Amino acid sequence: MSGLSIMLVDDHPVVRAGYRKFLERQGSYSVTAEAENAMDAYRLYRTKGPDVVVMDISLPGASGFEAIRLIRGFDRTARILVFTMHQGAPFALKAFEAGAMGYVTKSSPPMELITVMEAVAKGEQAVSVDIAREIAAERLSGRTSPLKDLGPREIEVLGLVASGLTTEAVANALSLSQKTIQNYNSGIKAKLGLQTDAELVWFAIGAGLLKTRQPLEAEAASREASEANERTRG
Repeated sequence: MSGLSIMLVDDHPVVRAGYRKFLERQGSYSVTAEAENAMDAYRLYRTKGPDVVVMDISLPGASGFEAIRLIRGFDRTARILVFTMHQGAPFALKAFEAGAMGYVTKSSPPMELITVMEAVAKGEQAVSVDIAREIAAERLSGRTSPLKDLGPREIEVLGLVASGLTTEAVANALSLSQKTIQNYNSGIKAKLGLQTDAELVWFAIGAGLLKTRQPLEAEAASREASEANERTRG
């Protein structure tokens, strides 16, 4: 497809630069906007109106799920492709639930990004080969994801809480009240059968929400959550 305009959304400038160079070398695409967080992505989409948005779901503050919802709320025809490190089928299915039309993992061959992006630009749904296999395997095996009972917003809140943010910080990131975040937190724990924020941290790690954490960082986050729970009970 010729003359396709693209907005890249990723919080790593080096990643954006690499894929901008790759896309523009194809000769028929132009990157007309770049954003590093959900709010910037929404603002730039409104002003730039790209043909396709290529977006990571792991962003600082509000996640890509929130960005997808905002953009689709403004433009129901928006073509959004999630491009992320998360390889599990549950993440892809939640992205589609939020409003994405494509899903490609960063471990895929570069040309798969092109193939899926062009399908999305035509208004089709598409995924990279590895995700197609994951979805097929999950459905054939009958196994269920630990995230299956959570909606995109709940996964977003879970990821932010588990990353060590306070209720106030999560509320500010998502433009919600602290009471709403507390309700989400309680509801998530009830659905997952968990009692404390420390348990949420370990659940999030096991589910792959905090994959980029180093072991010591994860342990520190869990310890901080445990201390916060002790202070609350005290």
